[in-house]
Amino acid sequence: MSEWLVLTLAMAAACAVVLAIVVINNRRIPEDDDPSETPDVIEYMTMMIGVIYAIVLGLAIAGVWEARGAAQETVRQEAQAMHEISARVEVYPQDVRARIRADVDAYVSYVVNDEWTYMSEHGELSDEGTALLERVRRSVTDYQPANDFEGQAYQPLVDQVTLADDARGARGQNAGETMPGVVWFGLIVGALVTVGLIFTLQIRRTGRELLLAGLFSVLIAFLLFLIWDFDAPFGRGISATAAPFVDLFPQVTG
Repeated sequence: MSEWLVLTLAMAAACAVVLAIVVINNRRIPEDDDPSETPDVIEYMTMMIGVIYAIVLGLAIAGVWEARGAAQETVRQEAQAMHEISARVEVYPQDVRARIRADVDAYVSYVVNDEWTYMSEHGELSDEGTALLERVRRSVTDYQPANDFEGQAYQPLVDQVTLADDARGARGQNAGETMPGVVWFGLIVGALVTVGLIFTLQIRRTGRELLLAGLFSVLIAFLLFLIWDFDAPFGRGISATAAPFVDLFPQVTG
């Protein structure tokens, strides 16, 4: 099921439930009831709870968006490190250079074409990708420089492998969902309380009041969906991409 279909169903369901409760509740109100008699304290509490929940929603959205940005940055760092390895081996002999670049290309190709899907489905890195990166490490570290010129390039190459490994580890940590379950519990309960409090304001079945009640519930559903969609930086619609690898290795990724 696509994310947009999930969003549409969630908003439609939230709107339908709220409007159904309003209509049913309205039938139970006596004809001589005066909606202006709602106590001021209820209106004040409804407003304050709505403001507090809006702040919580804003912080949650900012948190998952920052996590997505951090995940994309780790991808850029990993891709740049692999590109530096491929470029800096130019000073090595042709056969060594070709072997290292072939290992780098194999790793990049696997990450873009296979591991990205694996991360979205399993929420973790694959063993195959780890093995391919280890092959790159062995190709770089096992070579013994033949002269000072090659020796000057050796340590920076090792450092780039370390940077790639570190960035890959960070990518693995961000592969799953980042929002703790207790936070989701608070967001969902807060949404129910916030939407439920609008019924204390004695909403009538006028077109304007029903429209506002429906739009309010749809907005809450949309914001919760937005948090859910950002919560898995590599797993859902608005996710981090492999664009840095594609940009730096077009000959490998096609």
